[in-house]
Amino acid sequence: MKQINTYIDSVFSKQDDLLKEVLVSINENGMRNISVSPSTGKLLTMLVSMTGAKKVLEIGALGGYSGICLARGFGSEGSLTSLELEENYAKLAYRNLSKAGFGNQVTYLAGPALQSLEKLVNDQKRFDFFFIDADKGNYENYLEFCIQLAEPGALIAIDNVLARGSVADPDSQPIRHTEFMRKFNEKVANHPQLESVLVPIGDGLTLSRVK
Repeated sequence: MKQINTYIDSVFSKQDDLLKEVLVSINENGMRNISVSPSTGKLLTMLVSMTGAKKVLEIGALGGYSGICLARGFGSEGSLTSLELEENYAKLAYRNLSKAGFGNQVTYLAGPALQSLEKLVNDQKRFDFFFIDADKGNYENYLEFCIQLAEPGALIAIDNVLARGSVADPDSQPIRHTEFMRKFNEKVANHPQLESVLVPIGDGLTLSRVK
């Protein structure tokens, strides 16, 4: 799987200088190198653009890599709301989004995402594109909140659903969330409000259309 993704990234996703700088800033600030893969980022840009989404919600900002990819999809006409547990991460992400030219189109809500999501529901906010890439133990909760916040036909993208390939390979070494992600994938695949498919790019990206 790693070899395949390295090939895909090398052929289809030549990383630009700005995104390289984002990865450097993440490293310099002592943050884990867990941004989406270059090809996953490119796919997010394409999906936002192809769906015409203008109101995007991101759960898990880290240093802003995926945020830039999402914002590039809507250009000058959309907005990004990003939820991030750590305030210093949100500040770094905002600086990086500002460098990319999206500072006036992004809002960061720092603190536990479930609290921010509940507030968004209470405020009757609606979004037409979602990206979930945060603590795996809350993926089911995040998914249900996204469905509540979704415009009809909205798209939900969920990262790391292959758990480094361990969900599909019984001979591989399980990681912390292997069994959880297996159950989560089954739930998403059979969710009555979703039409879903898993794309084996990066660490696996599930795409779900809200019915």
